[in-house]
Amino acid sequence: MTDLTKIMQQAQEMQTKMQEAQAKIEETEAEGIAGAGLVSVTLKGKGELVAIQIDPSLMSDEAEIVEDLVKAAHREARKNLDQAMENAMKEATAGFGGMMPGFKMPF
Repeated sequence: MTDLTKIMQQAQEMQTKMQEAQAKIEETEAEGIAGAGLVSVTLKGKGELVAIQIDPSLMSDEAEIVEDLVKAAHREARKNLDQAMENAMKEATAGFGGMMPGFKMPF
């Protein structure tokens, strides 16, 4: 019965750490840059776009070029945000790998 108690305690600890990780994720910001710094996009938390900066020198270019740079910066920001979220979840679940043999955390 002590094994069950230990598992329940570990589950509660994991739940607390997951909630902390979720809060950290919501405050995390990630930036994506394209065109050698001419366009930058900042995403927060679950992908919310919080900032976009376009160098004024691009305003004389064709709209298609600017659109492509914005999309590229957004892709990079999303990739960086996903990596930050994955790291936060790994940090939150560290030490819980042996909780239940054969159980793997979904990442």
